[in-house]
Amino acid sequence: MTIDPQYRAPGQPLAESAASAEAARLIREAYKPESAPIVTSYRDPIPAPTAPTIGTTPPVPQPDSRIVPQWAAGVAVASIGVGAGVTGLGCAAWLVLKGMSLVIHSLESVTLLGVLAVAAPFGGAAMVATAIGTAIAKARRSSTTNIYKGSVVQRTEITSTARGIGARSRIEG
Repeated sequence: MTIDPQYRAPGQPLAESAASAEAARLIREAYKPESAPIVTSYRDPIPAPTAPTIGTTPPVPQPDSRIVPQWAAGVAVASIGVGAGVTGLGCAAWLVLKGMSLVIHSLESVTLLGVLAVAAPFGGAAMVATAIGTAIAKARRSSTTNIYKGSVVQRTEITSTARGIGARSRIEG
């Protein structure tokens, strides 16, 4: 009975030639080409219909004409402003407290997160005020349908006067 030269006792390392033969076998097995590539996409060979299935009217482009209502854009801008304002005030308070910590040593443990946590309720109150203001403005602007009887006069003279912060345009005639 002869002992196979590839044989090794459990726990013993492989011989150099056996280790290189095993490595070559593992590499061949890992990089063996597949018999058929795996399909990851599909293109339908049937062409898309060029005419509508019902009737003879050609398709008409229908552009997207959604417009954000003015009140929604205003609320979004106000919300961003409130958030940025509260964060800015919180950071300013933190910087002031950090500057004062050089004089008053008990303020050294103040963190930016702690200051922003104290400022968060003020931000929430500002957001509630923004929401209430939006609701009041929207309720005040409720649409009414007026039916006028009589002649209609169209005037094109426009005068503009600026007073204070805002400017108003009025049609006078």
